[in-house]
Amino acid sequence: MTTVRSDSYLTLHYRISTVDGDEFLSTFDMGPATLQMGSGQLAENLENVLIGLPAQERFVFQLEPDEAFGQHNPRLVERIARSGLPADMELKENSVVEFTAPNGGSFAGFLRELDATHALFDFNHPMAGKTIRFEVEIIGIM
Repeated sequence: MTTVRSDSYLTLHYRISTVDGDEFLSTFDMGPATLQMGSGQLAENLENVLIGLPAQERFVFQLEPDEAFGQHNPRLVERIARSGLPADMELKENSVVEFTAPNGGSFAGFLRELDATHALFDFNHPMAGKTIRFEVEIIGIM
């Protein structure tokens, strides 16, 4: 029987939600996802629970914050002067804002609060600090 390895290519459905049912991400209501294990498409901790699983079955895992997206880090919440942000940056409370890193890469911050002079961004993963329910149905393994 073929099982998921650390270098497998997978076709699967998955759902990430809080244990009380707030859905963060799901592919069950659309076409299945495809991903290369170890490529960073899925968080490493979530990939780790897939290793050894067979295809054609559905699994549900409950993962504590340290097993999922980590603890919420207060140092990743930062108040930034609006004058220090790009003039063309669209600022809307309770939205995700993309930033360009000095190395050319990008990262996202959640804009929690906005006033006349400052913006409060949270650079933690949105599911950081939460116990999650990770449901997966592996359709195929290559």
